[in-house]
Amino acid sequence: MLIKIKNPNDPPASEVTPREAFLDRRQFLIAAGLAGVSVRAILNPSSAEAGVVLQGVEKSAYTVDEEPTDREFVTSYNNFYEFGSSKGDPIKNSRRFNPKPWTVAVEGEVKKAARYDIEDLISPHQLEERIYRFRCVEAWSMIVPWVGVPLADVIKRLQPTSRARYVAFETLFDPERMVGQNRSVIPWPYVEGLRMDEAMNPLTLLTVGMYGEELPNQNGAPVRLVVPWKYGFKSIKSIVKIHFTETMPPTTWNIQAPGEYGFFANVNPRVSHPRWSQAKERRIGEGFFSPKRNTLMFNGYADQVAGLYSGMDLTRNY
Repeated sequence: MLIKIKNPNDPPASEVTPREAFLDRRQFLIAAGLAGVSVRAILNPSSAEAGVVLQGVEKSAYTVDEEPTDREFVTSYNNFYEFGSSKGDPIKNSRRFNPKPWTVAVEGEVKKAARYDIEDLISPHQLEERIYRFRCVEAWSMIVPWVGVPLADVIKRLQPTSRARYVAFETLFDPERMVGQNRSVIPWPYVEGLRMDEAMNPLTLLTVGMYGEELPNQNGAPVRLVVPWKYGFKSIKSIVKIHFTETMPPTTWNIQAPGEYGFFANVNPRVSHPRWSQAKERRIGEGFFSPKRNTLMFNGYADQVAGLYSGMDLTRNY
């Protein structure tokens, strides 16, 4: 029998922080950017682990001259309801998720409809690293070095027909592997869509990595979309289907809350979300009490994308 000898310097039980309170504070510190790097690595061991390095990645001209957000923040603070609705759930609940092998079904108004291994869909194209601004809808933002291929290159190879005016995307639905799907917090599977000209814009990235490594599970492994001038929920994760269609496709958050989330979801500081202002933002990792910065129209990509919406009322088409 083991007998524990009490150390006189140990704090009394009444002063020990309960585990639940510690975990709540942990999430606050991560979101607020108040924890040190070494502490973050301890609290988030899987986010600190190195992933599989991607080979043959070229630097892209489509990149911003800003310092990337620390990887630990980007891999710890996630909206990925398939693994839970709290920001810290995905990193905990996706650890056993295995995204290999992976196939993507291509359907609809397209000549080369088929089911593709993700490697076959991506491999003919040059992987690029692009440092993009990435805006969460809740007035938080980050700077992320994504790795992927232009979606336009993939679409051209698939040869959509002249009737394809939109591109729809669908996330994997597998409640056994994605535990968050066992709760009906949103309609499953997660679906998103872009107008064809948005999908063909050179900024739109079909993404397979970040920070020079394969995508972590909690960030949408093995393949996701990144549309940097739109709010983050448009950048659908863990894609299993691409459907070309003549009509505007349904999108999850527009179905769930049509008064709050429109189809376009362009970053527009002049249009407030019904529950908060979009005019200012704070970078994740800068600290909860750091000054906010002004939100840029189209997330700072107006020169590249404003022409897509010429003549549209961007307060109505939000």
